[in-house]
Amino acid sequence: MDTSHARELQLKIWELVQANQIEAAFACLQPVLTEAVPFRLLDIIGTPPAPVRWYALVPFLENIASTRAMGGWVIVGSALGAQITQSLDESLARARYFIQQADIWYGVDSIGERVPGPALLHDFLTSLGILASWREDENRWVRRALGVAIHFWAKRERGSTASIPQAGLLLEFLVPVFEEREQDAIKGIGWGLKTLGRYYPDLVTDWLVQQVAQGKRPYRALMLHKAMTYLPAPSKAEISNSAKQQKEKK
Repeated sequence: MDTSHARELQLKIWELVQANQIEAAFACLQPVLTEAVPFRLLDIIGTPPAPVRWYALVPFLENIASTRAMGGWVIVGSALGAQITQSLDESLARARYFIQQADIWYGVDSIGERVPGPALLHDFLTSLGILASWREDENRWVRRALGVAIHFWAKRERGSTASIPQAGLLLEFLVPVFEEREQDAIKGIGWGLKTLGRYYPDLVTDWLVQQVAQGKRPYRALMLHKAMTYLPAPSKAEISNSAKQQKEKK
């Protein structure tokens, strides 16, 4: 498949979905889900040219999710991401639902980078308010998706001066989940912290020193290790010393 074919399929599928011909649209898409198609082409196919009515979109995405195909989660994420500017609340709510349906890391990450991540770029404060409840979600994959979203945001903002206050807010937002215990969630949250550390090293260094010094609850070594990945050696030493001092107090 090439870009031209992907765009032809995109127009055909979404014309059928808009007409509420869900089974026909799914039949057109189904062969793609059995092939190894590059994500960039799946993103084209999965992005509706115009906003889609939820009563048609959701059944179509349910059909895709039922296949549990790796590429299907990319299409689900692309379709929901295209709705953000029209219906932010609904897009995030549906993303949360399909993240739980995915129940596997690559599905979660595909949706996380295409819905909550772009949502933070679109309307930072509103999205952060909606995502706050995800921190206490019983589903570890929903909690993981927060880190994936923050990774996406940091990768796009790339440490710009204007984004520094928002980076600080994201670190405050992550305080409750720094002590996450589930490994799948830790890997996602740690990914977000790692990318923040790459572009905002001073902020992340100060934040990590504070977290390990407080010692209210034990944190997993994996979380700290991932968060420090891109930090300069002096920062790593400062954080490690703070952690060591806290252990000695106990």
